[in-house]
Amino acid sequence: MAGGMKTLAKETVFYGMGSVLPKLLSWLLSLYWAFALPEISDIGVLGNFYAWVALLQVILTYGMETGFFRYANKEKDSVRVFSTSFISIAFTTLLFFVSALLLLEPAAFALGGAAMKPHYLLMLVIILCFDVLGTIPFASLRFKKRPIRFAAIKMANVVLTIVLNLFFFLVCPWLQTLFPDVFSWFDLSRGVDYVLISNLTASVIQFLMVLPELKVRFTFDRLLLRQMLRYSFPILILGIAGILNQTVAQIIFPWVYPDQTMAFTELGIYTQNIKIAVIMVMFTQAFRYAFEPFIFARNKGAADDRQSFSDATKYFIILGLLIFLVTVGYIDIIKGLLPVPYHVGLKVVPIMLLGDLFLGVYFNLSLWYKLTDKTRWGAYMSILGFAVAIAINILFIPRFGYMACAWASFIANLTMMLLSYFLGQKNYPIPYNLRSAGFFFLLSIILFAGITLTYNNIPGLWLRLLINTLLIAVYLLAVVRKELPLRELPVIGKWFR
Repeated sequence: MAGGMKTLAKETVFYGMGSVLPKLLSWLLSLYWAFALPEISDIGVLGNFYAWVALLQVILTYGMETGFFRYANKEKDSVRVFSTSFISIAFTTLLFFVSALLLLEPAAFALGGAAMKPHYLLMLVIILCFDVLGTIPFASLRFKKRPIRFAAIKMANVVLTIVLNLFFFLVCPWLQTLFPDVFSWFDLSRGVDYVLISNLTASVIQFLMVLPELKVRFTFDRLLLRQMLRYSFPILILGIAGILNQTVAQIIFPWVYPDQTMAFTELGIYTQNIKIAVIMVMFTQAFRYAFEPFIFARNKGAADDRQSFSDATKYFIILGLLIFLVTVGYIDIIKGLLPVPYHVGLKVVPIMLLGDLFLGVYFNLSLWYKLTDKTRWGAYMSILGFAVAIAINILFIPRFGYMACAWASFIANLTMMLLSYFLGQKNYPIPYNLRSAGFFFLLSIILFAGITLTYNNIPGLWLRLLINTLLIAVYLLAVVRKELPLRELPVIGKWFR
């Protein structure tokens, strides 16, 4: 057992490096684009692009990665499972590629009018195809327990992407001043091209690095594929609903916003500002990595187990609200991550932070349907959240622009959270401390109002930061006095009683 836990811990570190760290580096790169690209609308185009990529990647893999793991462990011949999975995905990817080529120009115009150039869409399709083709080989690396190679390839992809971006946006302008004739091809106004070329190059090289996984005896089993598709279809539906909850605003914004000439500029402001709220998403993901193994390990039906689940959720809310207050309290510093023209969109940050916090609480509350094997409710609530989000976006984007996108995410996540709580209390009652959650939420909103007043009425930066620090300290003091065991410690405990 000890050896197994040691292996698990080691693999967790490497898979974390292979998934979390690349996402963090990609996030930093996306922040850099706002400084490198000359037009805000370029950010809007990229935000729309990568929202489509996220959705289409879910559709084009149709849950086959999870299906591969299920049947590779179930069947004796894992190579047959691998080859059947890869052939299926390769065939559907080829169909997608050919269809995209035939419909390239009308599809580009439908996605974004004149701002969406056909060659943008062509590069996007090729990037997507190579990434999808690599899905099963990467799953094979995980199945074979080769985390080092998995992490190395993933890291190589993101590092190469960053290096190529820096080459185009930092090195090329400098070299152009030294050798204008040699670098006459370089034009900073084509920044979107350079971003896509960097991504395309990295995706092709990543696929070449996983090619050794394809050196197998290929066989195709129709019956096995039918079983895998039947198993994977619910995962596909859940995946589509889940990803649309996150990306629907960026996908439909160019279609719904009334001023087509400004649509991608407005979307660019929104896309870049919501990246500040990613800190809440990262906190939620980190908590989930620890929380899900915790709940399944402790699930014995005992009262103390349910109390532990309640305590974990309580502290998640407390820490999440602290992240909310710190982010908005020091927004004067954090906004330095964005160029000044984007600061007009900072008003979406508090809304997105709370919306992402609600989503995190929803994930915590979702343990009821995981522990009772009623996972279909996860799909139902995700679909409901998507329906709420798309309805608000379609109805209110024409009047309120990207502010409607932020509120749509907020309300959709709040709806899923509340529904999950009430259904959970009916099917798997847990004594959540609503009094504590309500108190800290109300306190944080009052303190946020104070932070907003300082931001709007006090001109001095350092005075604003000082007042906001004191307001955050009030929250921390309340946490220590009401919830943390510091007051029970000898000597120093008397200071917190």
